[in-house]
Amino acid sequence: MLDDLRTLVEVESPSRDLDALRKSAGTVAAVIEGRLGGRAVLVESEGGPHVHWSGGGTPRVLVLGHHDTVFPLGTLARRPFRVEDGRATGPGVFDMLGGLVQAIHGLAALEDRSGVEILVTADEEVGSRSSRALIEERALACGAVLVVEGAADGGGVKTGRKGCGTFEVSVAGRASHAGLEPAAGVNALVEAAHQVLDIAALARPEVGTTVTPTVASAGTLDNVVPARATVVVDVRVESAEEKERIESAFAALAPHLDEAVLTVEGSVGRPPMPESAAAELFAVARRLLPGLEGRAVGGGSDGNFTAALGVSTLDGLGAVGGGAHADHEYLLVASMAERADLVAGLVDAIRSA
Repeated sequence: MLDDLRTLVEVESPSRDLDALRKSAGTVAAVIEGRLGGRAVLVESEGGPHVHWSGGGTPRVLVLGHHDTVFPLGTLARRPFRVEDGRATGPGVFDMLGGLVQAIHGLAALEDRSGVEILVTADEEVGSRSSRALIEERALACGAVLVVEGAADGGGVKTGRKGCGTFEVSVAGRASHAGLEPAAGVNALVEAAHQVLDIAALARPEVGTTVTPTVASAGTLDNVVPARATVVVDVRVESAEEKERIESAFAALAPHLDEAVLTVEGSVGRPPMPESAAAELFAVARRLLPGLEGRAVGGGSDGNFTAALGVSTLDGLGAVGGGAHADHEYLLVASMAERADLVAGLVDAIRSA
């Protein structure tokens, strides 16, 4: 498993870099074919190639992951793959190349791989726009989904996820000389400041809704009234009702300054993953691995899409470790075989149900 993990980590795969993703997809396909046989098909898309493999027979379970990472080219030179003191480190080991390797080796231990499909997408880290339809199609065809994203803190699986979305609010004002004619302008930065306060007030932490302005930009020169400004907002919700409320509230935003014009784009693109969607599979997982914990988390995954369809979905079956998206990302080597066995056991249980 460590050899295969090194192979995947050492092919960098930043989201949106189509050349890098094409090389990464080919490497993932080669690892799958080498361990499981058959043919892994590259499904081309505007987000990069997705990798799809089938063990044949009637589809029963979809193993779902992604091969894109958040790390830019060159990260590997600064932070190469290493195994020291029981930890594997390197870009993408936890999110989520370790989970892919574990799942592949878990399936390799099964004599019969019929009914199993693997889908490894190329754009999960940037919203899954090019892969969502394919994910939903295969999830509905299979009827059960095992998501091999990294485990929750302490090694638990993820039984619920918040819905996630990004909004961008653009302000169009009017430029003028900040010294000679400040009143002749319409200050887009001042309008954006009003909007930030209005937007932050939409949060309802008591029901799990967070609304967090994260990126802002405005202005050109220090003596020019800004004509344009933008604010980017991260949103997380736990229910469909809150998704609808937030989307309606963003659509209803109104300017505070005369002649300022607002444009709002975005949505809660990943629907919430309710814990009910994981209940049946989590019960099976706990029989296979007594003491396994389940946790609802704030981050989203492609499991949000499959759960929203009513397909039984269990997430966080991948690497045990931490530091997703950070330089201290790591995987605990001692847990790899246990997690591979867990995936294999779940596949057998689903097929025999």
